[in-house]
Amino acid sequence: MKPIRLVTRSLVAGLLFASAITASAQNNVLRIVPQANLTVLDPIWTSAYVTRDHGYLIYDTLFGSDARGSIKPQMVDKWSTSPDQLVWTFTLRPGLAFHDGRPVTSEDVTASILRWSARDATGALWRTFFSRFEVVDDKTFRIVYGKPFGLTLEAFGKSSGPCFIMPKRVADTPASDQIKDYTGSGPYIFKADEFKPGERAVYVRNAKYVPRNEPPSGTAGGKNVYVDRLELVIIRDPQTQLNALRAGEVDMIEQPAGEQYATLRAMPDVRLLDMVPSGAMYTLRFNFLNAPFSDVRLRRAAMLALGQEQVLRTQVATPGLFQFCRSLYPCGTQYEDSNTGIFTGVANPGAARKLLEEAGYKGQPILLMRPTDFAALSKVPLVVKQQLEAAGFTVDLQNMDWQTLLARRAKRQPAAQGGWDAFITFSASADNLNPVTMQMMNASGARGWFGWDDDATLEAIKRDFAAATSEADRHKFAEAAQLRAIDTVTHVNLGQFEQPAAVRSNVTGGVTAGANVFWGLHKGS
Repeated sequence: MKPIRLVTRSLVAGLLFASAITASAQNNVLRIVPQANLTVLDPIWTSAYVTRDHGYLIYDTLFGSDARGSIKPQMVDKWSTSPDQLVWTFTLRPGLAFHDGRPVTSEDVTASILRWSARDATGALWRTFFSRFEVVDDKTFRIVYGKPFGLTLEAFGKSSGPCFIMPKRVADTPASDQIKDYTGSGPYIFKADEFKPGERAVYVRNAKYVPRNEPPSGTAGGKNVYVDRLELVIIRDPQTQLNALRAGEVDMIEQPAGEQYATLRAMPDVRLLDMVPSGAMYTLRFNFLNAPFSDVRLRRAAMLALGQEQVLRTQVATPGLFQFCRSLYPCGTQYEDSNTGIFTGVANPGAARKLLEEAGYKGQPILLMRPTDFAALSKVPLVVKQQLEAAGFTVDLQNMDWQTLLARRAKRQPAAQGGWDAFITFSASADNLNPVTMQMMNASGARGWFGWDDDATLEAIKRDFAAATSEADRHKFAEAAQLRAIDTVTHVNLGQFEQPAAVRSNVTGGVTAGANVFWGLHKGS
């Protein structure tokens, strides 16, 4: 395990000097402290949000979600469906080109869809309806289904786990391998020659990008870039982040530590920008493959042991930025549902202990991973450890940096062989709006999300949801999916929260979306 490395102000200043940008051009450089260190650059291979946000800078999508959650075309110019809903025809809009100058073609798109669908939860379900592609010409292609898939536009326009379009030569990379070519067609170009993991990632404006002629809204509309250069400056220590923002060495902290908001609100040259107003949800995820959590009784015991209030008060800290929410779908959204069976969101150590005794638990250690360099997440595992131990679990809390956690959670081996038993993450509320988009409800086994839940019943309910033609039926299947997920304990909902970005006052504009996007920002003197 690597020790936490604190980046000092002098190092930040050194990085800025190394950028070799003249003082007169500083207003054209936007410096952002991202939520976590960026090391994995393939947004299909991993679901880490810092990599997804990197993807939005350099890639484009067929559709996007506007600020109200409606699906709008992005790379697509027009589309149509056959009367039986089995054939969907799409035509790309003019002016789409990759950073190397090659035009974006139908073959690039179809290859990208196939690679995306091999990893994404919605994509995996889409494949069960998909029959074949038909390439009509360079700009037009068809998707032919074996049976109607009612979520076609939602699948290609969702904010997280996006279907980013890559050149065919890149998209032909097996989804199990990471890509090494970062050519996209998006509003920024990635400077691979300036990438220094643990220090910075650099992007320059794509001068040839043709944005849609519509106001920006979420991940839809015009992706207009008003700076020449964007730098993700990696600073792991929250206090050092705050000092750098105060000194003007960085322009934005994407996710400040919860306890810093009182200070930030008192700073006259800083504003808070709620880039993802729908917020996010903390989640405990289990490893279903290996003992002890291969036993549903132990997963249920863990669920009963955990309570949202202590988690939120400890991690988020600031009143008004968190809320109790027992529904697995975000509170305040379409499928919010208080019918949650045995799950209450309130810690019940007595009931949990009784279940452990019935299951014959003998105190085997639970390996819980904790990311020490991720301020928005580092305190939750400490609370979870306390609550699990209060119910009778033995917890082996292992500290590591976020990137090490991301690598380790991909290992299927038992904890004693380098694997894991549980970890905590958070997902945007926009990712959890229904059972199809929710990664935690991906129960497709080895093809599923980390933890590899394998539940044919839940997958069948999701297919029914996707095929439903009435909203009443969708509500019925959403409720059934939630109850099944709680019964089998796909995950534990640890509460809902918001975490606005801190931005210097000379940076204006910005686009709110279901993900962090960095177009539409102006930087003044």
